[in-house]
Amino acid sequence: MRTRLSFAVATACGVFLLGLMTSPAHAQYGARPASTTPPGEDYHVEIAGGFWNPTPDIVISSEALGRVGSEIDFVNDLGLTKKQFGDLRIVLRPTKKSKFRIGYTPVKYTQSATLTRSIEFNAQRFDISLPVDSELEWKQWRFGYEYDFVYNDKGYAGLILDVKYTDVTATLSNRLVGTEFTHAKAPIPAIGGVGRVYVHPSVSITFELTALKVPTIQEKYEATFIDWDLNSTFNINRNLGAQVGYRSLGVNYLFDKDTGDMTLRGLYFGGVARF
Repeated sequence: MRTRLSFAVATACGVFLLGLMTSPAHAQYGARPASTTPPGEDYHVEIAGGFWNPTPDIVISSEALGRVGSEIDFVNDLGLTKKQFGDLRIVLRPTKKSKFRIGYTPVKYTQSATLTRSIEFNAQRFDISLPVDSELEWKQWRFGYEYDFVYNDKGYAGLILDVKYTDVTATLSNRLVGTEFTHAKAPIPAIGGVGRVYVHPSVSITFELTALKVPTIQEKYEATFIDWDLNSTFNINRNLGAQVGYRSLGVNYLFDKDTGDMTLRGLYFGGVARF
């Protein structure tokens, strides 16, 4: 399963960063230099914005009126192609070790394709060779709290408690069949960790992972969520920085007979402003 591979990669990255952070940085008998705060850690408000160009892997099915829906691959069946999206993250930091985090990632794909197989969607049949217009909209809000239980001049390690509000709408239309859509939205709690290492006072490497599996409820609801991010930030000064990273976002859900298995992963570039 794709989510298991993502979790394995994420865990390996986290262990590596934690090892870097806790490894000795000075000779055994050498004197430690005076404590200095890296410029990227002197702030109370941080706003990060960027552009994410992920590779999509999206399969959705929708059942209605007792008719089982087909597993529709939006890439192979409907012609969905790679696209760039904006990404916004805000951190409010009242104390050195406490952070309140807000994130928003709006994802929207619109495409047209001629079907190479017949599919069933929301109790409607779309036959082979029909032209189909489709749209997938995935809004991802994130509200969280972070506490850094380890914090020093080399970096930090912390615990993250998150609520990720996922809102997914998939629409298929054809002038003969009509327009059909499925909509699923729910808050998903998650827990995870974050680690940052300063390889230079102005350059940091950060890894974070949040995940959770919601067990099956009344055979109608189930969800697995994994979100991990590895990035590096170059801090021009205490107020401005440039960032490059790689993010993997995966959701697998069952929502009242509708299912989805969606993964986005790829590079992003952005900037950081601090106050």
